[in-house]
Amino acid sequence: MAKYDLAINPPLMNAAGSLGFSPDLYSEMDWSAFGAFITNPVSRAARTPARGKHFIAFPGGFLLHTGYPNPGFSQVLRRYARQWNRSPLPVIVHLLAHDPEEVAGMVRRLEAVEGVVGLEIGVANDAREEHVAALTQASSAELAVVVRLPMECSPELAQAALQAGAAAISLAPPRGTCPTSSGELVQGRCYGPAVFPLALRKVQELKQLGIPTIGGCGVYSQAQADAMLSAGVLAVQLDSFLWRGAGIRQFK
Repeated sequence: MAKYDLAINPPLMNAAGSLGFSPDLYSEMDWSAFGAFITNPVSRAARTPARGKHFIAFPGGFLLHTGYPNPGFSQVLRRYARQWNRSPLPVIVHLLAHDPEEVAGMVRRLEAVEGVVGLEIGVANDAREEHVAALTQASSAELAVVVRLPMECSPELAQAALQAGAAAISLAPPRGTCPTSSGELVQGRCYGPAVFPLALRKVQELKQLGIPTIGGCGVYSQAQADAMLSAGVLAVQLDSFLWRGAGIRQFK
């Protein structure tokens, strides 16, 4: 049984990849508006940025292809564990999950880090139910576990995560394809206000099935966050809105 409950109050947080590996206490961000902080995605081994064009704008948003670059789990732990301990917010570490044994090893080390209360497990877009269940079981111990599934996920995939011990699921930005100016087709994750209607429909669907969900994707206003909360989500994640440098004043 998890040592920590998944209690996010106030019910607002950043999404993985939006604000770095630890809260920047010297920034102008009003951290009191958040109920938790989610780190950038962390993999066991270091990852370099994806090659090729990374950013393509389209009406209402943009497509991003990064490859989830990070220095690897051991380096992240060495650099940020002390900052997580001093964080004004409960920290949820986002792990890129591929192999259950690999994930279990990272989880055991995180359980000894003060300030870390939970995990968000990011799974591949083509993950199947049995693999999601195995990754969730490998992650489940003292820390609360959120499994981040593709927005296009099936209800069966979400149920598999919950039955294996997840406290909730969260939604990853939908994937899409955009052409470059030269006609090359680039695949990546889609961000921006145009994504919000898709996300709201998905959280409504999951709520009707009784699946605890953390909403997000395309949320750019308090009214949209309120719509997510009215749909029954546990909390709302902000992603690309936070990259605009506007802080979160309008969410208070």
